[in-house]
Amino acid sequence: MFIDSHAHLEAKRFDHDREEVVARARAAGVEAILAIGIGEGPGTLDCAIQLAERFSQIYATTGIHPHEAQLAKESDFAEMERLARHGKVIAWGEIGLDYFYDYSPRPVQTRVFQRQMELARAAKLPIVIHCRASQGSDNAWDDTIRLLRENWASSGLGGVLHCFTGSLAHARAALELGFLISFAGNLTFPNAQSLRDVAQKIPLDRLLIETDSPFLAPVPHRGKRNEPAFVQHTARVLADVCRVSVDEVAVQTTRNFYRFFSLQQNANSS
Repeated sequence: MFIDSHAHLEAKRFDHDREEVVARARAAGVEAILAIGIGEGPGTLDCAIQLAERFSQIYATTGIHPHEAQLAKESDFAEMERLARHGKVIAWGEIGLDYFYDYSPRPVQTRVFQRQMELARAAKLPIVIHCRASQGSDNAWDDTIRLLRENWASSGLGGVLHCFTGSLAHARAALELGFLISFAGNLTFPNAQSLRDVAQKIPLDRLLIETDSPFLAPVPHRGKRNEPAFVQHTARVLADVCRVSVDEVAVQTTRNFYRFFSLQQNANSS
């Protein structure tokens, strides 16, 4: 059994077949999905909760992505405080820094990131981190790790570095802060050997797998819409990298998910 630890199932690209997508995931052995509740920013911050209420195997987050940081208002922070109390919300995010697109000014990204860490700490929820560096630079990763050390480490709540693309040094720094490292479909890309080299050095009990659906479809589905059923392809590559069986990756990453989020694991998956 697999867990897709990061999917954007509220996306319009799923509007015509969302139920079939969830059914295909179940048929492929995906027993739980973490739906990420950023939506299109303020005004859609309950999108993952709506899915979690509709599908029993879906859990939810809420948060403002760095792309929409400049749109955040006090009323949005108040709404997220309320949404975070929902029984199926298990994390806050995805939040962080994006220096690749810079859709929001970097000082604004930092301020909204810090504010959400304060709210997540108060809600006693771990955080899901988005980090994308500018081309040829580690600056976003360096800033993210620094902000986590300054603003989050003392919470003891940890989190997930989603769709990890940083260096081994960044991964090790995050592990020291109590984070899990999650790999997406880009781990399967032919030009991602440096990322596979990092994955090989991370303890299996600190790893998660994800799709980031509908983005980053793995080989052999590149160029298509990604969906949770495809998480098995990332698992296969991770198994090759770690020199273990796909079953071991499936079992361990599933246990990691349930353990980290303090959820009851399905007895049939253990």
